[in-house]
Amino acid sequence: MNDKKKSKIPFLKWAGGKRQIIERIQDQLPDAKRLIEPFCGSATVFINTQYQKNLIADTNHDVINIFQQLQDKPIPFIKYCSQFFTPENNETEQYYQFRQEFNQTSNKRLRAALFLYLNKHGYNGLCRYNSSGGFNVPFGKYKKVSFPEKYLLEFTEKCTGTTFVVQDFEASFAMAKLGDVIYCDPPYVPLNASNSSFRYVEKIFSLAQQEKLAQLAEISADKGIPVLISNHLTDFTSEIYKNAKLTKFSVQRSISCKGDKREKAKEVLALFN
Repeated sequence: MNDKKKSKIPFLKWAGGKRQIIERIQDQLPDAKRLIEPFCGSATVFINTQYQKNLIADTNHDVINIFQQLQDKPIPFIKYCSQFFTPENNETEQYYQFRQEFNQTSNKRLRAALFLYLNKHGYNGLCRYNSSGGFNVPFGKYKKVSFPEKYLLEFTEKCTGTTFVVQDFEASFAMAKLGDVIYCDPPYVPLNASNSSFRYVEKIFSLAQQEKLAQLAEISADKGIPVLISNHLTDFTSEIYKNAKLTKFSVQRSISCKGDKREKAKEVLALFN
């Protein structure tokens, strides 16, 4: 069910992405007919598993929009995106002009293309919005930015039998049925107060929501629908996942560009089955 020959790389850069631990996730995911991902992010798990069908969801409209654009008209859309990846566009002034245009446009195709541009040219692949919903990641100042055509094409090969939808995790759980498996990668429980200010979408994922997610996982498992959740390993997560099978490990993570700022964090995979 899961492809371990060679890990595929997502076309989006993503803080907290699952490339480092994809094999651990593959080992833990049970066989099923359909994969449900309520927090898809860059969709690393989706592109590295081989389920017959997939329900890929997120509350981030821009993530789902670009996936839908690739699914709808893959080759024309990829060609459309490529025009933004030129040396002239890898400049500070141009970046902020495109960022402003992105925040103002209602054209879904343009917004998706600019989202890819901002993701690759912005600081360290962050996806961050201010309280008004405006994308506010600063320019990354990279010497060269490559167009990820290969990874875009690989993604489109996975789109058959896949539904991409903007919805919260409760709605995704409500759609689950026997024969499904659910993988959840929620915004991680903060390790310190400063981490809690990180905005992936407009609203911060609260501890109450973390508890609700764990409760839904238990309910789903009781119905015969297994659920795997990844998160930081803390006293809080150990408590809310106490009825799950826990796999604990350390992984090197940081959103800093400097190697000396990358520290190992303790993480957990909680399998409700």
